[in-house]
Amino acid sequence: MAQRSQLKRMEIANPNAAGIDVGSASHFVSVPPDRDDEPVREFRSFTEDLEHLADWLVSCGIDTVAMESTGVYWITLFELLESRGLNVFLVNARHVKNVSGRKSDVLDCQWLQQLMSYGLLSGAFRPKDEICALRSVMRQRAMLLSYQSRHVQHMQKALTLMNVQLANVISDVVGEPGQKILRAIIAGERDPLKLADLKNGRIEASKEEIAKSLQGNWREEHLFALTQAVELFDAYSKALQRCAVQLESMLMALSRSEAEPGPSRRRVGKAKNAPKFDARTYLFRICGVDLTAIDGIDITTALKVIAEIGPDLSRFRNAKHFASWLGLSPGTKISGGKRLSGATKGNANRAAQALKLAAAALRPSQSALGAYYRRMCGRLDKGKAVTAVAHKLAHLVYAMLTKGTAYVDQGQAYYEERYQQRVIYHLRRKAAAMGLELVPIQAQGQSA
Repeated sequence: MAQRSQLKRMEIANPNAAGIDVGSASHFVSVPPDRDDEPVREFRSFTEDLEHLADWLVSCGIDTVAMESTGVYWITLFELLESRGLNVFLVNARHVKNVSGRKSDVLDCQWLQQLMSYGLLSGAFRPKDEICALRSVMRQRAMLLSYQSRHVQHMQKALTLMNVQLANVISDVVGEPGQKILRAIIAGERDPLKLADLKNGRIEASKEEIAKSLQGNWREEHLFALTQAVELFDAYSKALQRCAVQLESMLMALSRSEAEPGPSRRRVGKAKNAPKFDARTYLFRICGVDLTAIDGIDITTALKVIAEIGPDLSRFRNAKHFASWLGLSPGTKISGGKRLSGATKGNANRAAQALKLAAAALRPSQSALGAYYRRMCGRLDKGKAVTAVAHKLAHLVYAMLTKGTAYVDQGQAYYEERYQQRVIYHLRRKAAAMGLELVPIQAQGQSA
């Protein structure tokens, strides 16, 4: 048995593997002992030293590199080694952290090299370089939106300190009428009636009510804070506009055809923070399918998912593997044949978070997915129901991207009918197992 295991290891062994433990200041690299008189070396994190590191690996005949790191220190070295034609694996530290006696960086890189030479490590998923660039810009955009929202809160705080109750009559102070009123206040206008004239027809509150809410205590320090909050809000708005231009150019470069998506059955891309350009057409040209056809997935969600994973899902074996990578599959904590927990593992996968937000928006939907979400809420608590629906959305996204098939919603009535058929089928099987027969009420009345 031991000889068979040893032969199996020899079959999958990779003698050209190296291990790297990446740090913020220096990197420890290990190659097989027969490749160099000094098989373990330390390199600083400067660009010149990283070039020497790559040259040394190539001179040693290395074609596969296993790298363990946290943070973002590994990205520069990862991209450099890939540009040199090396096959780079970013491995999970959980797979090797429990080995006793290997606590230093030098021993870590040697252990990574040994495990990689046996073929016992698998690399983390990382999309293609152009998708990584798109992902970086999308994450930059999300960060700018987060920072901008903080200054909206600063506006509301300054108004509250001046006892200007504008938020009680206008729900969104960053909308067109709210911004006109704020900028008029900053310009020096104090007459509440003149400020109330800036409302538009969509504001339900009357002019008199708005004027009453705009009578406040105009203290200089609070007006100064309001002015700076509006200026910073405008600065982030300009940054978001430049980010949108960059996103559109990158999506245009990724487009594989000039095809146009069909007319949408739902209102998509109307969210306040959605891109201002036609992102739906670009996504259709990149993916070949319209992800926004899935109920609950709007333009913003589809753009986030594609920016995180890309249109090529060949790295995943099947839909279950994809859902498991997203962290949406049930847990398998089993001991002694007893299932102890089915909770999903916590992660910070942005694609999974986007799908969860899309799932939570299905509560009022009259589609089949909306009916499924409400049925899950009846069986489970809301958090688990959202995860279950996000899991189904992940399966749909995987099927559309891998098979190129369009999604067609059958509607709530079709889903309820199919669910009723499944329930009746299982009831009949259970009755047959007990030696009974399930008879409909109408048929029972006719026989009587």
